Parts: sequence; C-alpha cells; structure tokens
Amino acid sequence: MPHQKLQAELSKRLAGASNIVLLAVGSDLRGDDVAGLLVAEKLESKTSDKFHILIGGTAPENLTGEIKRLKPSHLVIVDAADMKAAPGTIQIISHQEIGGYSFSTHALPLKVMIDFILADLPCEVIVATIQPKSVMFDEKVSAEIEQAADRLAEELKKIL
Repeated sequence: MPHQKLQAELSKRLAGASNIVLLAVGSDLRGDDVAGLLVAEKLESKTSDKFHILIGGTAPENLTGEIKRLKPSHLVIVDAADMKAAPGTIQIISHQEIGGYSFSTHALPLKVMIDFILADLPCEVIVATIQPKSVMFDEKVSAEIEQAADRLAEELKKIL
C-alpha cells in the first residue's frame, strides 16, 4: 500500500478513536513473523492512557481479558500474514476480511479471538498485515519487513 493510501486508510479507520489498544502478534524466532512485534517496539514511546500496547506474541488470545479491561474504542492488531503479495506489503483490513489471509504462527485463529472479544466489547477492530518474505525458524528479519514496520509505525505515530 503506498504511503499516502496507508495514511488515509489508517486515518479513516481510526477516526474518532478515544482509546486505542495495539495488539502485536508474532514470533521473534521465525524470521519475518516478528513484524507485529517490531511495530510495537517502534511505538513504545507513544503509550499513554489513550494508547496501549500489548505484546501477544504467538498466543494473543491470552490477552483477551486485558483487552476487555482496557475497553478500547479501537483495537489494532498487527501481524505478519501471507497475502500472496510482495514482501513488506502492508494491508489494512477489517476483521471480517481475515478469512482470505494465512496467519500461521498462532494456535487459535485470529477471527475466533476477535469474535470472542467483540461478544463483550463493542469496538472497531482493524488488522494491519505485513507480507513476510520468510517465516522459517531461526532466520533473521528481512530488510523489507524492517522497512514496512518502520513505515507502519511512522504512519501510526502521525495519527496518535
């Protein structure tokens, strides 16, 4: 997604946000699967009483109670996903669109976790996906994913 389109899409989906929770998903043991964790790391200094970062790792479902406690108006989930796109491609999708993407490193499907959260908490759910180059065990993160994580974090900082 081009810079201007990414910023416009994030701005549109986060319009009116009063309390944002960013849930970073991924594994630092599987190459580019670390994408969500990198974005969270780059936004760490922006946390406030209106912006919270939770590190879900490979078991984001373990944080559903904390998400519900924080009562976000907007939940932003950042994860690597195979979208059959060029490495580093960023897509902003709604939780209803998750079915067409492959999120491979967590046991519980994201859609199931999101449905569980939404059963008790009416909030806007935004999923930011980053196309990995490789999620092989013990590989280093690729330059494309480093750049995409930087770009997504910078666009989120502008909105926050």
